[in-house]
Parts: sequence; C-alpha cells; structure tokens
Amino acid sequence: MELSKIQMEFREGMSRMGAAVNLITTDGVMGKHGLVASAVCSVTDAPPTLLVCVNRNAFVHDKLLRNGVLCVNVLTAYHQDLCDVFARYVEGVDRFAHGDWLTFSTGSPVLSDANVAFDCRIGTVLEQGSHSVMFCEIKDVHLAQNLDRGLVYFSRDYHKLEIGVA
Repeated sequence: MELSKIQMEFREGMSRMGAAVNLITTDGVMGKHGLVASAVCSVTDAPPTLLVCVNRNAFVHDKLLRNGVLCVNVLTAYHQDLCDVFARYVEGVDRFAHGDWLTFSTGSPVLSDANVAFDCRIGTVLEQGSHSVMFCEIKDVHLAQNLDRGLVYFSRDYHKLEIGVA
C-alpha cells in the first residue's frame, strides 16, 4: 500500500518528536510476552492512569488484551540491547532470559533496573485507525533505586539522555 503525501509527512514529523523507549510486558492466560513502544503517556493521577497505544497487527496485541494486564518498563540508556531483543519477534526465543525480572500484583514482568515500571490493569480500550488505545490503571509503581540515563527514540534512532545536563 502506497502512503499519501500527508501520511509520509506525518511519519517524518513524528520521527522528530522524541519519546521515551518503553518495554511493554504482560503475563497471564496468553503467556508471557513483550514489545517495545514509545506511544505511552500520562492521563491522570486520580486514579493513576497511563495511555498505551499498540498496533493491532503487532504479534503481542491480542495477548495483551486477553491477559488484561501489562507493565510499562521505562528503559535506561543501558537497555538498548534488551530493547533490540524485544523489538523483533522470533518464534521460540525466550526474550525474558535477558534482563532481571520481578513481578508485582498483576503478574506482568517488571524489569528490576528500569528507571520506573508501572504495573497496570487494562481498562477502557478504544480503536483508532491501525492502533488500540489502552487506558491502563496503575496498580503498582517500581522506582529504580538509582536513577539512570534515559533512552529516547528520536529521528529513527536511539539516543541516551544525560542526567542533570542543561
């Protein structure tokens, strides 16, 4: 399918909007799965809620919805290799063999050294174009003991943020 001019310009424009790199994980009746996503943002703190957008064609999409839970693991600069492991789905590869994982109330995998991990129950789901927009109520928050450099995606590449640099 050929993209229209506005679609191509939109994609280019969005590549210029830096975003945190997150590892979205889930576990439940559909098993343990994960994917990399940058389309995550805060909705409200009463009740604490995040918005997570996932392409409906993603291998993990239906598994997330059926499990009904997910964890948003906000990656550090040192997680780029882990991000690369999860960015591609390869049948039979245990991607969770990489990293140190915990679980909290939802049972979703929590990356122990993520800058922050939000353990969530999926609430309302809206369909928009090619994506599902999931409103996720926070059940637990895991803050890293030591804040580390952040990992962002900007201009179709990973970049490592420095702490305290203006």
